[in-house]
Amino acid sequence: MPNDDHALREHVARLLDWNDAHVTFDVAVRGLPPEYYGKQPADLPYSPWQLLEHIRITQHDIVEFCRNPDHVSPDWPDGYWPDDAAPPSARDWAESIVQIRADRMAMQELVGNDDLNLLDQIPHGDGQTYFREAVLLADHTAYHVGQLVMVRRLLGAWPPPGR
Repeated sequence: MPNDDHALREHVARLLDWNDAHVTFDVAVRGLPPEYYGKQPADLPYSPWQLLEHIRITQHDIVEFCRNPDHVSPDWPDGYWPDDAAPPSARDWAESIVQIRADRMAMQELVGNDDLNLLDQIPHGDGQTYFREAVLLADHTAYHVGQLVMVRRLLGAWPPPGR
């Protein structure tokens, strides 16, 4: 793709982690005390852990789909959600956050690759483009970050420290 698409690539890369219209993923998870990881507010079907893991699993699936023709997606929908409301440990919570950041960066690098035409169909897909997958990742993550903020509010664990 010609280099004249540089502004589009920068915009899409920023979209994956921007705070123009809402808090970022990093702010949404900042400083949540471990005792809240597995708590579900009344009448809501998910905890902060379930939302965090759903973001991680889905984002990882999208990134791997884009770059690995041998990737096998989880079963829909159960494979995209953790079984338990709480993580096995605080370390699992932290590792999930690290993986989300790494996969976000991997998608930003993919979008920034001038050798890749963002509008090309992914060779092993069924019509998806790299552009579509990057926007899907950003949209999906933003939706669930909003839910995570709402859950934290309902649990009395918002705002995070330093906000």
